[in-house]
Amino acid sequence: MNEADARHLTHAINLSRRGLGRTWPNPAVGCVLVKSGRILGRGWTQPGGRPHAETMALAQAGDAAQGADAYVSLEPCAHHGRTPPCADALVNAGIARLICPMEDPDPRVSGKGLGRLRDAGVEVIMAPEFASEASDVNAGFLRRQELGRPLVTLKLALSLDGRIATVRGESRWITGPQARREVHLMRANHDAVLIGAGTARADDPMLDIRELGLADASPVRVIADGSLSLSLTSRLAQTAELQPLWICHKSEVERDRRAAWDAAGARTLPCATDGDTGALDLAELLQVLGREGITRILCEGGGQLAASLLRRDLVDRLVIMQAGLVLGRDGLAGVGAMADQSLADFARWRLVELRRIGSDTMSEFRPLR
Repeated sequence: MNEADARHLTHAINLSRRGLGRTWPNPAVGCVLVKSGRILGRGWTQPGGRPHAETMALAQAGDAAQGADAYVSLEPCAHHGRTPPCADALVNAGIARLICPMEDPDPRVSGKGLGRLRDAGVEVIMAPEFASEASDVNAGFLRRQELGRPLVTLKLALSLDGRIATVRGESRWITGPQARREVHLMRANHDAVLIGAGTARADDPMLDIRELGLADASPVRVIADGSLSLSLTSRLAQTAELQPLWICHKSEVERDRRAAWDAAGARTLPCATDGDTGALDLAELLQVLGREGITRILCEGGGQLAASLLRRDLVDRLVIMQAGLVLGRDGLAGVGAMADQSLADFARWRLVELRRIGSDTMSEFRPLR
């Protein structure tokens, strides 16, 4: 690879980010077609997972794609779904070279797309030095392929002393307007947003996207409500037919209660319970969401849900929005009770980003494994 190849492949990876939150269960892919230094076409996976990035780029390039180089952020698909394989489309267009950072782990594709291109005489160049960046974009898709569950981002809005609400239960608003807009952008980049029944009752939230012109990117709203206790007069219930609402509950809930939620436009998803506590088994809940196609989920729940996810080692990214105020020890802790263990046994996290947002700060951590 030369400098131009690196620049165009980076372009393709950056384009792939535009699909995040909208392409599930498909990966978010970017594609750039170049010939003689000129970009002929570019594309990214469209909402709903199709058209694919390669199809978009080829449509722009037309006949000029003959002899061009294709820079794709993930191995082109090789199976027939609702659309023909992208590997075949690139071959039929007469692509001369394909530059790609990584194979697709989906068993329907893994190595087969690259194999078709090589068999057709296309020069395939793998760029493993870009694999980390490309896999980070599709971390949710990869997590679902590997573990059967979505990538979990836990977001906490905290005071300087780690509180999410006052002693009276007030939590609106700990952080400022700029930080809240950032959270809405995070929602747009995730397939779903998850809260528990307690937060749903206390805040009566909408969990949509406002003020950013991204209302069409509002995520699936998932409520962990074992007994289906949330009121049918809540704002979530009243908007169930306008924005997807999924409620994860215990299998033994009253049939009439479940039927009422189904009639309101929500999806009710029975989940297994923890044998020790009787609460919803969050690992199984995430498996259920993975089977439904969810690849990236943003948790905005309260301290109990946060602690439960952390105790089960189910958090992949931890985002802390911290405001410049102190609420005191009587305030509600941002994270509930953790396991009784020695300090050395608690999970450690590495800081990957820290930036100022208005008068607040945002820090992102990843597990130190």
